[in-house]
Amino acid sequence: MRVAFMGTPQFAVSILEKLTEVHEVIAAISQPDRAKDRKGEFIFTPVKEFALRHNIPVYQFEKIRSNVDTIKKLNAEVIVTAAYGQILSQDILDLPRYGVLNVHASLLPKYRGCSPIQTCVLNGDDITGVTIMQTALGMDTGDILAMRSIKVNGMNSEELGDALADLGGNLLLETLDDLKNGKIKPVKQNDALATKCKKFIKEEAKINWKQKAFEINNVIRAFNPNPIAYSFLDGQRIKIYKALPVDGNGTPGEIICADMRKGLVVSCGEGALNILTLQAPGKRMMTAVEFMNGNKISVGDYFGN
Repeated sequence: MRVAFMGTPQFAVSILEKLTEVHEVIAAISQPDRAKDRKGEFIFTPVKEFALRHNIPVYQFEKIRSNVDTIKKLNAEVIVTAAYGQILSQDILDLPRYGVLNVHASLLPKYRGCSPIQTCVLNGDDITGVTIMQTALGMDTGDILAMRSIKVNGMNSEELGDALADLGGNLLLETLDDLKNGKIKPVKQNDALATKCKKFIKEEAKINWKQKAFEINNVIRAFNPNPIAYSFLDGQRIKIYKALPVDGNGTPGEIICADMRKGLVVSCGEGALNILTLQAPGKRMMTAVEFMNGNKISVGDYFGN
């Protein structure tokens, strides 16, 4: 099939890579480069970087709705989107013979929107999955073409994203084959069961030690790799990458164990967290034991504001 691909982050790269192995990817359409390095130079989006390495023509539109003619000239049989980041107009949806297919990282109609992976982890879900959807004008409201589930198994957002991208890429290839062979029977979503997810802000990654230990652990997992959960210790903003809920009692935020053998344990509203990996300002990410080796940490000290 002649495929035009629309996507921006790393999640989309894994899907694009699988597409290139089987189909003719005639274009990669990504959001404009926005992030900058320390020199102030723009950093290519992950999809753009992959496409350029594989000699795939790249398009970056500030407003894709204003570029229908350009997309029409691609003469794509199908358009595939994965975390692209812009809403498509009906003019674009009507262009390809097989329509526009979206790879969405949830079991629709659950978690429509821009942050299904983080929301799933934050809510402590045991099961999630990917949906191949026929894109419609609404936010992730289109008919379901295929769906496959996966166990979360304590993964953080980065790990789960990688697993879902791999799953979604394989399912997409199966769906494209079935679509071409007339084997697909679209299923309408039940809007009554729909839930939505939002775009998170950095402040939501701040740990509230009054929460239960498993809830705080979900926050840590959900915001890894971005923006990373954090708290303050002796006025320093400490990023926390990995922890483990354990038994323990004390005032929320209180360090109840600071032992080179047992590790760094902080009391929560219910239970406690054994902090495994963290990062202090200007330092590399390190284990809690390494951190304690270089800092005076005592039982009775507090994480908090």
